[in-house]
Amino acid sequence: MKSFKSIKGVQAFIQEQEVKMVDFKVVDMKGRWNHLTIPAERLKEEIMTEGIGFDGSSYGFLTVEKSDMVLIPDLTTGFIDPFTEMRTLVFIADIYRLEEGKRVRFEDDPRYIAKKAEGYIAEKGMGDEALFGPEFEFYVLDHISYQIKNHHMEVKIDSRQGEWNAGKSDEKNPGNKVKKNGGYHVDVPLDSSYNFRNQTVDLLGTYGVPVKYHHSENGGPGQVEIEVEFATLLEMGDRTQKLKYILRNNAVKNGLSTTFMPKPFSDECGNGMHIHMHLFNQGKPLFYHEGGYSNLSKTALYAIGGILKHAPALMAFTNPSTNSYKRLVPGFEAPVSICYGTANRSAVIRIPGYATQPEHKRFELRSPDGTANPYLAYTAMLLAAAEGIENKIDPAKEGFGPYDVNVFELKASEQEKIKSLPKDLLEACDALEKDHQFLLKGGVFSKNLVRNQIQKLREEHHQIHKLPHPEEFRMYYDL
Repeated sequence: MKSFKSIKGVQAFIQEQEVKMVDFKVVDMKGRWNHLTIPAERLKEEIMTEGIGFDGSSYGFLTVEKSDMVLIPDLTTGFIDPFTEMRTLVFIADIYRLEEGKRVRFEDDPRYIAKKAEGYIAEKGMGDEALFGPEFEFYVLDHISYQIKNHHMEVKIDSRQGEWNAGKSDEKNPGNKVKKNGGYHVDVPLDSSYNFRNQTVDLLGTYGVPVKYHHSENGGPGQVEIEVEFATLLEMGDRTQKLKYILRNNAVKNGLSTTFMPKPFSDECGNGMHIHMHLFNQGKPLFYHEGGYSNLSKTALYAIGGILKHAPALMAFTNPSTNSYKRLVPGFEAPVSICYGTANRSAVIRIPGYATQPEHKRFELRSPDGTANPYLAYTAMLLAAAEGIENKIDPAKEGFGPYDVNVFELKASEQEKIKSLPKDLLEACDALEKDHQFLLKGGVFSKNLVRNQIQKLREEHHQIHKLPHPEEFRMYYDL
């Protein structure tokens, strides 16, 4: 990581380090990094005032007639790309738009939305620091191929540790296969991606993404987890982008493939992105109060109340793919019950039982997944918490719990009292359409972005919904 204060400082670094190219990463609405590269000698002072033009409509922003935008690098985000052949200096860039010939910050730039949210929380006196700590679940695979045509559909996924390879005999087979849903903390040699993860975690630390730990997860054919150290909202958004970039490129380098897809296998555990959150003010933790439920303060409980009240609407940002809802199925480890409890993995919000010290006291939203744009997901979660704090939304009085038992083991009559998350992307969009005023406070989200998100996700739902599934042919072809 390299933080600069001026272009002159960057130019000096370029000369000193013999940098050949300067690359600018820009996040789109989906949360993908796009990039544009210039020769290092073309990096001039004017880039900080004039920027570099690009078509915003191709990033999912605005309409075609208002799509001219410019990118301007955030000089505090520099790092040398470890994967390029030519020595390349990378900056994450901010998005600006043109207004009467002037460049102004684009209100729907995901990084700007994160900055606005941090300012809003501080302005409201809810704390000067919101810290986030996501857990990244993903699969490390050896092969993926797919084909979707009008007359032919297929997907082939392979993992060297998948139990289906136990009988493979056309080449030397050392065994070491992991049973279905049996991968949690398995040791080497069963944990076939261990060395790859060590390499990746070492790189992440070098490039400003400190990791708490990594391990194999439940999914037998290569599911793993990396949990990172806490950071502020904007910083965690940047770290999430870097983690995905470093992870995927290192996978390619090692002949592997990684996916954060929530449900790549029909009968294996899905990938979540559990998000831990807590608030501080001048270094003082605001979520701890000895004697409160699970030693949580009223501020923490109100924050939980806000998130649970707005949980269905949040899904359009925290779970914005049709595949997200194949993971969120009642009875599995992924939570669908809108409630909270201590050490309860069946609840949408879990209070970690092991986090006992005041500075560690927090809660965890367990429903999100890695298809989310991290800036938008973390921000939406924070704004829902802020709504709860501002309006003193008591989660117990709202009927959200606490439930300190496995919700799926309750009697049917008790389970019926607990509201559930949306069952598909269309329901999530409907929820957001009815409930989004909390996102607009402080001008953090815009009506345009919310409207844009709803429209695009509905289109994706209908696109997938009309596709016949191979299982339907088995069930209905001969009727």
